[in-house]
Amino acid sequence: MTPKVDLMKVLYSAKSSAAQECTVPAMNFLMIDGEGDPSENPEFQSCTDALYSIAYTTKFDLKKRKGLEYKVPPLEGLWWSDRMASFLEGNKDEWKWTLMIMQPQGVTASVIEKSRQAVMAKKSNPAVVHVRFAEFKEGRVAQILHVGPYSNERLTIERLHAFITGRGGILHGKHHEIYLGDPSRTAPEKLKTIIRQPFA
Repeated sequence: MTPKVDLMKVLYSAKSSAAQECTVPAMNFLMIDGEGDPSENPEFQSCTDALYSIAYTTKFDLKKRKGLEYKVPPLEGLWWSDRMASFLEGNKDEWKWTLMIMQPQGVTASVIEKSRQAVMAKKSNPAVVHVRFAEFKEGRVAQILHVGPYSNERLTIERLHAFITGRGGILHGKHHEIYLGDPSRTAPEKLKTIIRQPFA
């Protein structure tokens, strides 16, 4: 029996008291792109559903066939805009995003394609077709845990950026969030989000 892989403890932890620096290795993800305001956005919800459907189908398939047991990692989001001032202005219609869920070793492109076909046979969600399996590497990053509603992240982000500039760092890459709580089941003030920023 293959031992259980606890990806959460290895890669998904941060402190709210202070930012910290770490190096994120190349990992494989299920990924899907979109744009616009994520709030009550049917496209955003369809993309999220497509990712989770394939992720859980893959998990159960590998457990049945290979005895690989693991916890599906949390949803993550990369956020950016062609006009970065739109973030400060709160103009969410200009936002672009990539949603993703990390996949453990043992998950291959052929495994994902098998899961995709299984999901498509059960669901009519058109976003399933657009999910891709790809490697993503961030390298040197700083991260911090934000506790509270997503709308109150600004001060936490400012602390993170101050930590980076205080080390002589220069921000690059995309704003990265890792959602440790389910907003449909967790009170806004108790939501936990790892905010991650690559820098050089």
